Amino acid sequence: MGVARIVILLPYPVLLRLGRALGGILLHLARGRAKVARRNIELCFPEMDEERQARLLKAHFVSLGISALEVPFTWWSSERRVEGLADFSGLENLQAAIDAGQGVLLLSAHFTSLEICGRLLTRRSVFDAMYRPSASPVVEYVMARSRALGCGEVFPRDDIRQLLRRLRAGHVVWYAPDQNTQRKKAVFVRFFGQLAATTPATHKLAKMTGARVVPFRSVRKSDGSGYRLVLEPALENYPTDDTVADTQRINDIIERWVRDDPDQYLWIHRRFRTRPDRNDPKMY
Repeated sequence: MGVARIVILLPYPVLLRLGRALGGILLHLARGRAKVARRNIELCFPEMDEERQARLLKAHFVSLGISALEVPFTWWSSERRVEGLADFSGLENLQAAIDAGQGVLLLSAHFTSLEICGRLLTRRSVFDAMYRPSASPVVEYVMARSRALGCGEVFPRDDIRQLLRRLRAGHVVWYAPDQNTQRKKAVFVRFFGQLAATTPATHKLAKMTGARVVPFRSVRKSDGSGYRLVLEPALENYPTDDTVADTQRINDIIERWVRDDPDQYLWIHRRFRTRPDRNDPKMY
């Protein structure tokens, strides 16, 4: 943490170059994670030949390396340093959903620039954030403190009661439902053609609270000039009475984003770990 605190004092373009170099090193050192990412790419992009898949794997680890430095940059940088890094589109869609007065689920996904794009969004809108608590007390303290400075409220991702309270009170809550879910809680719907254990929570939360669901896409610009943050119109005719169809709709949105910027999605996560049947062959 001390080294990270010092490194982020470097100019932003230098941090990007260091991150790219770090990504190349991680590809060779983090072999277990690389194996998972390679397998995910094989499953999701079978139309790619081995050479293209290898290029995507390498590009993904470059993105991860940059992300490793973006996180402390997000935690400790002043407002002056992050000014000008965000290119916003669709802020009026978020405002329209807020004006409806029933709470907003800010639908996001696990892209490598997730942390810094959250910080950038706090400059334009107040929202609550859910997070996965860290096993390290030091990281937990720094991360929670940083997020609390810009967000309305920050709470662990398993605190469903607090989530419901905030939505019913008309707040905006940032929410990313795109990771593997335990079989007993999951709906199995397609993601890149593969059955994926997916939480139906987006459907349930919208049903229980009347919250509008606003897709929020955030990616790093390829020219290194900053980030593109896009707030799409709130989903129409959502939720319906069909939990499976609504959950599939969420996966389809996220898949669309990933296909546009595949190197920036979090491929090191074992997205297809839980299978529909315990006797199904393991993916990893």
